[in-house]
Amino acid sequence: MTYRYRAATLEGQVVEGVVQAATRPNALEELRRQRLVPIEVAPLAEARRAARRGSLGHTPALALFARTVATMLAGGASLERALGFAAGQAHHPDVAEAARRVHRDLQGGAGLAEAMSRQSRTFGTLFIAMASAGEESGALDEAMARIADHLEEQVELQGQVRASLLYPALMAIASGAGISVLLLFVVPRFAGMIDQAGGSLPVSTGLLVGASHLLVQGWWLLLMLAVVGGLAGRSWLAQPGNRRRWHAWRLSWPLVGDLESRYATARFTRALGMLLRSGRPMLPALRAARAAVSNLELAEALDRAAEAVRHGKPVHAALTGTLPALAVELLAVGEESSRLDELCLRVAETYDGEVRRALRTLVGVIEPALILLFGLVVGLVALAMLQAIYGVNASAL
Repeated sequence: MTYRYRAATLEGQVVEGVVQAATRPNALEELRRQRLVPIEVAPLAEARRAARRGSLGHTPALALFARTVATMLAGGASLERALGFAAGQAHHPDVAEAARRVHRDLQGGAGLAEAMSRQSRTFGTLFIAMASAGEESGALDEAMARIADHLEEQVELQGQVRASLLYPALMAIASGAGISVLLLFVVPRFAGMIDQAGGSLPVSTGLLVGASHLLVQGWWLLLMLAVVGGLAGRSWLAQPGNRRRWHAWRLSWPLVGDLESRYATARFTRALGMLLRSGRPMLPALRAARAAVSNLELAEALDRAAEAVRHGKPVHAALTGTLPALAVELLAVGEESSRLDELCLRVAETYDGEVRRALRTLVGVIEPALILLFGLVVGLVALAMLQAIYGVNASAL
């Protein structure tokens, strides 16, 4: 497979080109063998699309920033030089500005974690905790490489989620468009033909014609209701308590709730394992890893678990009821064998696979459900029309 890359030499010059590799990690390894610092590495088609878009998203840009700093530090560059170069190559305006401020604070005598904590809205708790661990252990290049790995895994998993749900979304849009065409154009003309023939409409056809009139003449009302409902929902979710209730309710949904729980488990355990492997104490690692979970209901449960650990409870016992049973059992094995960091990462890999399998199951359910729904609507429309035609023929006889 062909990958387009943008990289820097150890002297700071930026070069571009293509490299042949089976996977992206292999492409990165090949560039490192050539003593190049990867800035961007993407499949050729994806690189062309990214060039048209002009910039990366926030998380990919953070991953690129961390990877650039890690590779330059591993190549022997100073932290100040690595940060300055990475800040200049950031492909997201917020990341670029935050990186420049960190670089200025570093030149002013601040430590890396301290400077990043002043830009916590951009870097986040987990990134700052990893930077702090790297500074304390003297292995900042390894810490930055780990956070880059974590962010790249997150971006890859999110991309797979979006890609898996893209086809059902397109089917839903196509089905909605087809139903709208029936109600906006086909049904009104058919109703006009029935009126001209002087027939009476059956109940089913009358309901169908009423729905068509509502859509044709009252579209502005429907649009207004949708806008008002959206604004009301957004205002309701702006309240932290309501947002937590929404997240808790979402976890109870069939398939979707299980998928979100597995996804959160993968993110939390990967962050926890990464922090523990970098030398962070258990309690700060738990609190920092909690930031990787976006579901407020699960996040509050993790906060309670961290508090229980602070009072002496084992980690696996504190997480019982919050994480799935398999994850808790593996964490118990990790605690007993003093390999908790390794078992956390194994749990993350396991639940990454579970998320992918759950996505396939979800898509396998959604696709036939949408096809069945569209077929049902078309069938009801056809039935209503046939009943009206039979009614006109009966009146004529």
